[in-house]
Amino acid sequence: MAKTAEAKVTLEDINSAAKRLSNWGRWGPEDEIGTLNNVSPKEIVEAARLIRKGKVFSLALNFDNQGPQNGLWGNRFNPIHTMLTSGVDAVAGRQESIGLRYADDMVTMPLQCGTQWDALGHIFFGEKMWNGYDARLVDSGGAHKNGIEKTKDKMVGRGVLLDIARFKGVPSLEDGYGIGTDELEKCATAQRVEIRRGDFVIIRTGQMERCLDSGEWGGYAGGDAPGLRFETADWIRRSDLAAICADTWGCEVRPNESTVASQPWHWIVIPMIGISMGEIFYVKDLALDCAQDGVYEFFFCAPPLPITRAVGSPTNPIAIK
Repeated sequence: MAKTAEAKVTLEDINSAAKRLSNWGRWGPEDEIGTLNNVSPKEIVEAARLIRKGKVFSLALNFDNQGPQNGLWGNRFNPIHTMLTSGVDAVAGRQESIGLRYADDMVTMPLQCGTQWDALGHIFFGEKMWNGYDARLVDSGGAHKNGIEKTKDKMVGRGVLLDIARFKGVPSLEDGYGIGTDELEKCATAQRVEIRRGDFVIIRTGQMERCLDSGEWGGYAGGDAPGLRFETADWIRRSDLAAICADTWGCEVRPNESTVASQPWHWIVIPMIGISMGEIFYVKDLALDCAQDGVYEFFFCAPPLPITRAVGSPTNPIAIK
């Protein structure tokens, strides 16, 4: 598959999109959950009715030292799992003073090293973040506004898988392939699924499966990748989605379409539109089932860990059909 020709997104384009697509104030001056407001109790009830087979899919990678982080991006690393005490300690008599034989453990990891949500305090537009809050409200103590804990009971609703790779007839889109609005809409039509207000839309590029099949993550975490083009920010805003997710490290196409901004799509969708973003989603099993029964909608539930003032969180997204 040939790569989509690069479009040079300028600062003028970014500033124009920020003004045109801003949701600041839409849900009041104190809002901290953004487009998750698009999900009403009625839509959650309707989403629950999509459970017909009782088939459950986890959309998470296991959290272990085999994850995708290899130092390409910042300070992120794979989880480090440490046993605090174990069965070896128990049998050796090291727990006799407690009177209970047991095992305990701990994990050390960046909150965005695996399958995860970006909080609305994760990305800034200039000196502001979502809903116009000052970026300096995220300090060494964490996000005093737009922390991930504000969404702990909000990541529930109708999920929709847009299997772009299968729609294009390939196992995986090439790194650097940009997915445009037209492809999103044509894929939905081909799958006979309607995108609705309050949906949790998951994009499958096949990149993660390609890496897993090869046994090598390569540049997955921060390198070149297929993903959404800058233009899709308009589609996201117009569709009134609850959240956008993908099987890639950062959802948007890399190399980016801009030489003047890193992750320009992120500049708009998180701080201006206010949409929660799910990244590093494992969708192979769900995608196979959707292809077999032709049903690309499902009940979706993916609560973050309510880590106070965090700007991201691991999650184990669940799709139920």
